[in-house]
Amino acid sequence: MKKTYKTFCLLMLSGILINTSCKKDFKEINTDPNRSAAALPEALLTPSLWDVVTRNNNRALRLTHELMQDHVAVSDGDEVHRYVIRAGESDYMWNNWYLQLTNFKDMYTRASELNNTTFMGIALICDAYVSSLITDTYGDVPYTDAGKGREGVYQPRFDRQEEIYKDLFRKLEEANTLLATGNAMTTEQLAYDPLYGRTTGATSATTILNWRKFGNSMYLRLLMRASGRPESNAIAKIKEMVDTNQGNYPIFSNNTESAVVKYSMTPPYTSSFYGGRPFDFSGSNGLTEFFVNNLNQWNDPRRTRWATIDGGTYIGIPSGFQRGQVPERRSTYLDALMNEPLLGNIMNYAELQFLLAEAALKGYVAGSAQTYYETGVINAITFWGVTPPDGQLQNEFIRWNPEESDDLKMEKIHLQKYYTLFFTDFQQWFEYRRTGHPTLPKGAGLENDGQMPARLRYPVNVQSLNSANYSAAVAAFGTDDLNTKVWWNK
Repeated sequence: MKKTYKTFCLLMLSGILINTSCKKDFKEINTDPNRSAAALPEALLTPSLWDVVTRNNNRALRLTHELMQDHVAVSDGDEVHRYVIRAGESDYMWNNWYLQLTNFKDMYTRASELNNTTFMGIALICDAYVSSLITDTYGDVPYTDAGKGREGVYQPRFDRQEEIYKDLFRKLEEANTLLATGNAMTTEQLAYDPLYGRTTGATSATTILNWRKFGNSMYLRLLMRASGRPESNAIAKIKEMVDTNQGNYPIFSNNTESAVVKYSMTPPYTSSFYGGRPFDFSGSNGLTEFFVNNLNQWNDPRRTRWATIDGGTYIGIPSGFQRGQVPERRSTYLDALMNEPLLGNIMNYAELQFLLAEAALKGYVAGSAQTYYETGVINAITFWGVTPPDGQLQNEFIRWNPEESDDLKMEKIHLQKYYTLFFTDFQQWFEYRRTGHPTLPKGAGLENDGQMPARLRYPVNVQSLNSANYSAAVAAFGTDDLNTKVWWNK
């Protein structure tokens, strides 16, 4: 019984070197880590990163887009758009994020043993990416002890989010240094890289540089998220990276450098919705008035990639409606999105531009907030392979007005960023929690006292299997409910 208990804890709390994906092409690597191919660090990269991004897509549809009014379920059975999230929703991402985090840690260890600085850097970036998702979703979480089940740590202690962020910054600094003089990638290693190596004409030098740019761009994302906390020293670091030492911190310079796991119709690179029923993707929900009306005001061509036409135009429905008042579904997601390559977005160039626009507006960096904003507006559209309408930047709802208040400028920046983060894990929700932008309408049927949830609860199995550390975490962090704010949001 004791042995069984420890094994179960290991599986649930620490993660193991398997991937529960049913993708045939990944099965051998994920279920037999002792095979020689899986012993190579690059062999862990594709299945692990694909699994994280694909599951993120699944929950973007299920949770993020409901909370953030991209769409709304046309039934009374789903309560997410009313700010009610069942406790069971916490388990899915917690278990799978920790599972793949263990793989990225193993990837770093193996790359270190082989003295492969390139894959050490890539592993650290992936580690920081997944770890940030975990802590930004739940708050204080197991971090230092995470993934140590094989070392006998079955009940990991929880780390404070402030300390987690400090270590994420350290890892991204190390990744930048390692990749600056990284080992050249072989043709076989390039083929394993799901972000940049699979690109037509990819070379080792370009691929390594793009990974470095991705790591530093994500570094700025996390620094901005922590910038409201003086103890983070984030503002000084942002200025160093963008103004005073930019040569040492290359960042995205165009859309092609964006970090995207580009899905295809050929396994193993298929999307989360590949082979699913269109009804489950788009038939049970409708796009909201908030989501559609802004795109209509902007005459935004991304509508043609995202939405169906209803009665000759694009029409949304209200979110947060009262029980018993289910609206008739109008425009919905296009079924083609189920296999859209760009749904594998992790971070893109336009998001970075909006981060820099905010930083410039707040005086963190010396650049022009307007220039960053306008670059973001145009590239957010062209990222989707469509052309902005003539005079897009002069549209009355988009135009940058130097005379407006900083709050109105922030609203414009984050409203544009909201659409840039379409199907990008939980980023819309994270940024709304941090900034309060964009301003979302509040329906009469909202619950939770009309408060946007500030986090997800810890999974039930953590409470029962790691009760002592769970209790200690709650005593330090705060009540384990939807409304307890995380460190960067307090």
